[in-house]
Amino acid sequence: MPVRDSSSFHADESLAVAMLRLNDDQIVRSRDPAVLEKADIVVDVGGEYVPEKNRFDHHQRGFTETFSANYDIKLSSAGLIYKHFGRDVVAALISMDVSDPRVEIVYQKVYEDFVLAFDGIDNGVPKYPAEVKPKYRDATNASARVSRLNPWWNEPATNYQERFMKAVDMVGAEFAERVRYVGLSWLPARSIVETALDERTAIDASGKIVLFKQFCPWKEHLHTLENEKGIPDEQKPVYVIYEDDVGKSWRVQAVAVAPDSFESRKALPEPWRGVRDQALSDLTGIPGGVFVHASGFIGGNATKEGALEMAKKALVM
Repeated sequence: MPVRDSSSFHADESLAVAMLRLNDDQIVRSRDPAVLEKADIVVDVGGEYVPEKNRFDHHQRGFTETFSANYDIKLSSAGLIYKHFGRDVVAALISMDVSDPRVEIVYQKVYEDFVLAFDGIDNGVPKYPAEVKPKYRDATNASARVSRLNPWWNEPATNYQERFMKAVDMVGAEFAERVRYVGLSWLPARSIVETALDERTAIDASGKIVLFKQFCPWKEHLHTLENEKGIPDEQKPVYVIYEDDVGKSWRVQAVAVAPDSFESRKALPEPWRGVRDQALSDLTGIPGGVFVHASGFIGGNATKEGALEMAKKALVM
């Protein structure tokens, strides 16, 4: 049984218990050493971190455990449980064998995108320097929502266990949704991007153009895979081509210098920008012109061949 103290509860132990996926009657909230001694798993209380004994507290003096050498934020109870049991939980949620290498990719991604925030908030790690005054307060994050499930200071006697289980259910559902998204949507997109990146010289010998046979979210994956594969700057793609399913035309999009940047590695030529339809076809000499955005980050053509020709021509302009 996981055991947490019997006072107010927080987001980190709520997520920790949710990941262990136990029933209500298996959870005891206590600080009593005699109760802790009998517990199968002790979470967020007890003053010791001994994985081989299933003791997972992080409050004791001298605790410095992080998820890996890539992180400097200490683990909360959420991070501890995820570090030790997360691979099995992830594998079960996306119906893969835990030995499948894709499980490791999802496991790492879910920590970075979801669990890390629980660790950071519980340890009081600010997202930005203290001297920067935020323009608004965020009371919508999981930690804030779990906190509001605790009884008010002036509220009549309340069943803490019932409230705690609401918190467990809430963050557990969000965690499961995030794992499934990463495993069943984000990960397949990575595979599509990797295949297109590896085959790009068959599209154009320069290696500067990537053609996606199927559209998917590609920006983050492209930059990550470039780094993983050690592609030199001079060999990195500058344009991607994909079909726009809504407009039933093809897009030429300039790759940004970073996934969240508005600056392109090489924007489409300035004379094309803001030009549309037949005027664009006349200007480029390529039939089927649809548009080029005023900033040059994206353009379109009625056909795949036309979009590819636009990208090739833009490379040398």
